[in-house]
Amino acid sequence: MPPFTSWRKSTFSDESDCVEIALTPELAGVRDSKNADGPILSLPATAWQALLTVLR
Repeated sequence: MPPFTSWRKSTFSDESDCVEIALTPELAGVRDSKNADGPILSLPATAWQALLTVLR
C-alpha cells in the first residue's frame, strides 16, 4: 500500500457521507473517513487531476 500520511477531509463531505484524500507526487488516495483502516482507492495523480477538471 502507498505511504499516504496526510489525509484531509473533503469540504463537500457532511456527517453521513465523508471522504478523505491523501496526495503524493505520483498517487492520490481516497478513503471513507469513518473507516480509516478500510480500503483505499489509489489512482495516478494525473487521473485524479483529470477527474477534478471534469467535475469543475
